[in-house]
Amino acid sequence: MLAGLTRSMGALRLMNPVRPSSHMMSMLKNNTTTSTLAHRVSTLTQVSRTYATATTTTTTSSATPQFKTYTPSSPGRRWLKRVPRDHLWKGKPIRALTIAKRSTAGRNNTGRITVRHRGGGHKRRLRIMDWYRCESGAQVVERIEYDPGRTAWIALLKHQVTGKQSYILAPHDLQPGSVIYSFLDKSSWNQTKNGITTTLPIDKGNCLPLSRIPTGTIIHAIGMKRNGPAQVARSAGTYAQLLSTGETGHAIIRLSSGEVRKFPVDVCATIGVVSNPGNMHESLGKAGRNRWRGIRPSVRGVAQNACDHPHGGGKGKTKGGKDPRSPWGTLAKGGKTRKHPNTMVVRERPRR
Repeated sequence: MLAGLTRSMGALRLMNPVRPSSHMMSMLKNNTTTSTLAHRVSTLTQVSRTYATATTTTTTSSATPQFKTYTPSSPGRRWLKRVPRDHLWKGKPIRALTIAKRSTAGRNNTGRITVRHRGGGHKRRLRIMDWYRCESGAQVVERIEYDPGRTAWIALLKHQVTGKQSYILAPHDLQPGSVIYSFLDKSSWNQTKNGITTTLPIDKGNCLPLSRIPTGTIIHAIGMKRNGPAQVARSAGTYAQLLSTGETGHAIIRLSSGEVRKFPVDVCATIGVVSNPGNMHESLGKAGRNRWRGIRPSVRGVAQNACDHPHGGGKGKTKGGKDPRSPWGTLAKGGKTRKHPNTMVVRERPRR
């Protein structure tokens, strides 16, 4: 009888977890050993049911330190991959520091399309950025915000003395509550405290002229002329490295593209890397998200007519025997387009 019960127990472990029958329970009550086996059967059944319930639970989204992915509840969410934005300000921006973005759909003052693939999109209010950083003194970072007009995050600053608020590009890992400075004014260079002259702090977010930045420092938001606005290295995740500088003349900087270029030593530059470096690895997930951004579809040249594109026309898939080029005939791969080389460029960026 025990051998038969053992074989029955083995069959129960292989079957789905179900309640033992009344006939089997009556057989198990006839012996103390069989009662122990029955207790093990009930325990195994409860554990199996618990395990089956736990594995069927699902989550709607999963966040990682770099990117946030979503459960594919629709085709547009299957490939959606975004940078987490939990640290950004949830409220509205400072109204006085914004301006309405009027869409032109890529047309000039005569109504002709000068930039293709533009049109539609959500209405936006651009944030007025402080590209000059002329005001010296301590400024506190109140919060980090989102700007629909750029890929990087922005930081709201408040001057500790005047109380004036302004927006700047947020360097990577800049935290609210931090204190940053601008040393573009020469009167703030020699700071004497207790008879000791202090040096300028090279901290992220501080704005200094190139002549006062140590060689090898990572910088962004670089100006191109004296007392001018920042124009270079402003996109998300971009940066440049200062190779050499001096009191007068030009400084040499290596940009993110690999180009080595000269800049005047008295132009502005901000310490650190631009925020949101994961922007280049984001996936929009669907074409509609691009339409929300005001980008219209683009048609391949080989799919157009011969009168619309140099690659168009013909029977079947053919390019017409021409090298790849734009709709206006400019070579698209390796063609020389610059007639007057820039004298400020020391070494051009690597090309294919």
